[in-house]
Amino acid sequence: MNTPVIVTTYTLSSGYLIYFWQKVKKQFNEQSVPKIALLAAFIFVAQMINIPISEGTSGHLLGGFLAASLLGPFASVFLISLVLVVQMFVFQDGGLTALGANILNMGIAGVCGSYLFFKIISKLEAQFFQKNQLILFNIFMSAWLSVEIGAILCGIELGLSGFADWKIVVGLMSGVHAIIGVLEGILTVFIYQAIRHIRPDLIYINQKG
Repeated sequence: MNTPVIVTTYTLSSGYLIYFWQKVKKQFNEQSVPKIALLAAFIFVAQMINIPISEGTSGHLLGGFLAASLLGPFASVFLISLVLVVQMFVFQDGGLTALGANILNMGIAGVCGSYLFFKIISKLEAQFFQKNQLILFNIFMSAWLSVEIGAILCGIELGLSGFADWKIVVGLMSGVHAIIGVLEGILTVFIYQAIRHIRPDLIYINQKG
């Protein structure tokens, strides 16, 4: 990415993280630490697994909406950001210049955008269907969308940096990650169902309705 895009993504990410910290600093306590640590470890491993789509093209799971469903959107942004920072320093995955964009794409936009989608669909569902009748479909689509949002923003940033025509890059990124998003959705639904049967009190979206 070129310098203007790097500076812009770092500025936006830093500003949102400062704002979100004011929202969630009371949420972190002794009871929440084990859940956050386990979820961070799982997402860290999931993001390190690259899934080949076609020759020379691959993607990876994100875990953004999964985190939001368990911790809420604001805390999840910090969790995803922490995972990205550790990956960068320990495994040189992403790089320092791309960190601001990665946090913006996968953390802030991916998490908050998919969570907002979930809330909107949940309200529509409450008007036309019985409560929670379509919740698994909603979770699947929200998780899928979290991947697509990050991919589209990444394509736009690469296009603005002169890497290639932004329309081509966005089309390629969104197409590849549409497939990754299906896997993300299935995995998120599976984990949600497992936790719902064992410890439903740990699920944030159930508590918030």
